[in-house]
Amino acid sequence: MNRAGIFMADGLEEIEALTVVDILRRAQIDIRMISINGTKRVTGAHGIVLETDEILEEADTDSLDLLVLPGGMPGTLHLGACERLTEELKKADAQKRGIAAICAAPSILGDLGILSGRKAVCYPGFEDRLQGADVVREPVVTDGHITTSRGMGTAIAFALELVARLQDRESAGRIGTSILYCV
Repeated sequence: MNRAGIFMADGLEEIEALTVVDILRRAQIDIRMISINGTKRVTGAHGIVLETDEILEEADTDSLDLLVLPGGMPGTLHLGACERLTEELKKADAQKRGIAAICAAPSILGDLGILSGRKAVCYPGFEDRLQGADVVREPVVTDGHITTSRGMGTAIAFALELVARLQDRESAGRIGTSILYCV
């Protein structure tokens, strides 16, 4: 079974995080909600309190096939400032394990040099942070082992792309149909 981890910090965009968790769990993909806060409790940008599965200090990140970063402010800033997380992202990149980020969070990957030479997207206004990337205007783009997406309105497409990457397009299509998702 494929394993994914979504890294959560106070100030995250709730829809971007929970859509990924919901869709991947519908696909029976083991996705762990991992807090970088040192506590399992995370409060989103809109005051929604989430209980994560574990905290980063206790997570087995080496076993993850996919590392996911939701956007939102100031959640993206907190994720980018977390040294342990940025080291895990660099390690996953070097190992060509999956990495995905949505909204403002692709800026973290840009800051780390992970997007250099790749197509990528982000929330409008963060393009200058995608250092070395070929910035495109698609809802979701996968280039190699990296997937990026533009924001809350693309969260379902982003999550279905992650299912396609971890399983296959047919599985993603089945889930899209089951939730009445139309593209």
